[in-house]
Amino acid sequence: MNGEATGSQAVRWGQPEEVESGFLNQMAESWDASYDPGSQSEDSYHFERFHIEPIYDAFVCPLTKQVMRDPVTLENGQTFDREAIERWFRECRESGRKLVCPLTQKELKSADLNPSIACWNTIEEWTARNEAVQLDMARRSLNTTSPESDVLQSLKYVEYICRKNRSNKHVVRNAELIPMIVETLKSSSRRVRCKALETLKIVVEEDADNKAIVAEGDTVRTIVKFLSHEQSKEREEAVSLLHELSKSEALCEKIGSINGAILILVGMTSSKSENILTVEMAEKRLKIWKNVITMCVRWLKVNGDSAGPPETKLSMASYLGELVLSSDVKVHVASTVGSSLIDIMRSGNTQSREAALKALNQISSSCGPSAKVLIEAGILPPLVNDLFTVGSSQLPMRLKEVAATILANIVSSDYEFDSIPVGTDHQTLVSEDIVHRLLHLISNTGPSIECKLLQVLVGLTSSPATVLNVVTAIKSSGATTSLVQFIEVPQKDLRVASIKLLQNLSRHMGQELANALRGTVGQLGSLIRVITENIGITEEQAAAVGLLAELPERDLGLTRQMLDEGAFQQIFVRVVRIRQGETRGIRFVTPYLEGLVQVLARVTFVLAEEPDAIAFCRENNLVALFIELLQSNGLDNVQMPVITGLCRLHRGTCSLRDSFCLLEGQAVEKLVALLDHTNEKVVEAALAAISTLLDDGVDIEQGVMVLCEAEGIKPILDVLLEKRTENLRRRAVWAVERLLRTDDIAYEVSGDPNLSTALVDAFQHADYRTRQIAERALKHVDKIPNFSGVFANMG
Repeated sequence: MNGEATGSQAVRWGQPEEVESGFLNQMAESWDASYDPGSQSEDSYHFERFHIEPIYDAFVCPLTKQVMRDPVTLENGQTFDREAIERWFRECRESGRKLVCPLTQKELKSADLNPSIACWNTIEEWTARNEAVQLDMARRSLNTTSPESDVLQSLKYVEYICRKNRSNKHVVRNAELIPMIVETLKSSSRRVRCKALETLKIVVEEDADNKAIVAEGDTVRTIVKFLSHEQSKEREEAVSLLHELSKSEALCEKIGSINGAILILVGMTSSKSENILTVEMAEKRLKIWKNVITMCVRWLKVNGDSAGPPETKLSMASYLGELVLSSDVKVHVASTVGSSLIDIMRSGNTQSREAALKALNQISSSCGPSAKVLIEAGILPPLVNDLFTVGSSQLPMRLKEVAATILANIVSSDYEFDSIPVGTDHQTLVSEDIVHRLLHLISNTGPSIECKLLQVLVGLTSSPATVLNVVTAIKSSGATTSLVQFIEVPQKDLRVASIKLLQNLSRHMGQELANALRGTVGQLGSLIRVITENIGITEEQAAAVGLLAELPERDLGLTRQMLDEGAFQQIFVRVVRIRQGETRGIRFVTPYLEGLVQVLARVTFVLAEEPDAIAFCRENNLVALFIELLQSNGLDNVQMPVITGLCRLHRGTCSLRDSFCLLEGQAVEKLVALLDHTNEKVVEAALAAISTLLDDGVDIEQGVMVLCEAEGIKPILDVLLEKRTENLRRRAVWAVERLLRTDDIAYEVSGDPNLSTALVDAFQHADYRTRQIAERALKHVDKIPNFSGVFANMG
């Protein structure tokens, strides 16, 4: 049993006489050349076939001619490697042949495989003895004086046994091979150095104890030096090894503390080098970003307050400012080192403050949770101070722009800024003095910082809790005209920020803005050009039309100017194109269309005074468009302006185009359907339009008949019964009183106690005018005597 099985023993297949046996024979003979021993590399194959102690025939699988890894025995007592015999059986089945033993070619009754424990133990003992001898040979060769080929072979063997079995990593450690491998990093042979880096990565992979040994001494510093080597292969292996080492908390800090390590890694990650493989190693395979961030954060957490060297502190802050961080990482960084960065921003030199500001800008950008963390860490007072400080200690304007950007990031988060002191006298961001100073900066700096400061005000006016404070400060500062003038600037970002701010303000100071826009300077025309520019639908256009839509609808001067400048015609064209699907841009189409319709509805408020408005409505068949828009599902703000103040019920001939008649436009049923809408504003607008059918200027009896035919009586009564808002009750009482003038309706509802209760409640608690109308309604249903006159007749 002392001969090599691969040379001394051949498989005897016999001399089959049948076709089936001949096929099996061919299949068996093909195994010598075709068997693929798993995922073995050329080196591992070599090591498995190289033995110090002779190999015995009993260790060798008859099919693979290699030492068995998992010996199993068939029912006839023949032993094979499990993987090989399973493959044999599988090929037999796939070819439709009977299961036979590869050696005897006799049919097997069962495919059961019984582990050969004794054989396995003997092979394991033999393997361990051979590996121990080979490992000792490798140990003697791992030094810088050995021939290159011997060192490379030794490193390959260490890799092989570590890959073969993870438990062998502790064998390598106990044999004290790791320091010897580290020593080969100093070899004059580039091939040896590369292989040593690769071997170290295999040795330390998922092994904390081996990583700890590598962390000793200057090993990490030596590895970092390879990052600056000209040979790309060495750089790649060094980055790969550092990535694995950085998974250890202690080693991550050690890598970060080595001067230049992070900077080089960041440079490699963002490199435009023609060596794409190196960049891919840093970007994809190694996920280097996360480790670099961790290094920076850990160092700043320990040394950021005061202890660390200033130059390193500057470097760490600078690195964070250059990285692109995900939202969750931003929150982590803000929580961990936000206060350290704020301290640097507050007390460092200009260079350090710049680095800290850029890092804080990166951390706070587009991430509300991280902004909140920075607020709680105390970022606002020093940030505001940096913006307002003038004189020798002031920041350069480029850094004030960064500070303004951070402040804009911060205020875009959902936070109560009216409760956070930012000044020496406990002022907040929305204190009148602070807002005045922001407005002063906006008027006296360049476009870039003006844009950021306007964004700050946009953030503050987007919150119901702070908008009124800002409105008050703007009114007291007299800055309205100055803010409106930004509509005409050529810089798009600056113009967008100003329009968004004005839109937020328009809900609270619409008349002041209308007055400013009505001037002869041209801001209204500029606003209309932004709205109607045929470039798709942008955020700027949605904000601009939203601003115009919020201005007082009964400001006749503004409406006349818009008529004179042809604004309504341009807006009408845009609405039609959107309805026809000709306009690009999906994101802002709903607010844009709502704004356009609200602006277009302004024209209906000047029909009595402006012949041009009547002509415009007739020429464009405006009511037909409005009635079509009544069917727009989900567009509440489109429906509200469309159905406000459109028509009277005419005596005699009328038409939809010329007299804007709801009846002729077949709009009554659509309006009635809107009375049970969930949006009270839509219900209010619908009821207002329906009420025009019952006005004094029309035939009320005919109007009631129209509502009866449209089944609109009960929905009107239901509005009164629901009492959703005071405005709705006021309109509903008026409409119900008009309906009850018809005797049949009065008689039918007189027995409804709920209606009587609702009218009595209005009679007792509503405003004076509504109470008077409720009294008349109660008389119609005989709940109050006709001779009663609680309220004086107001006509």
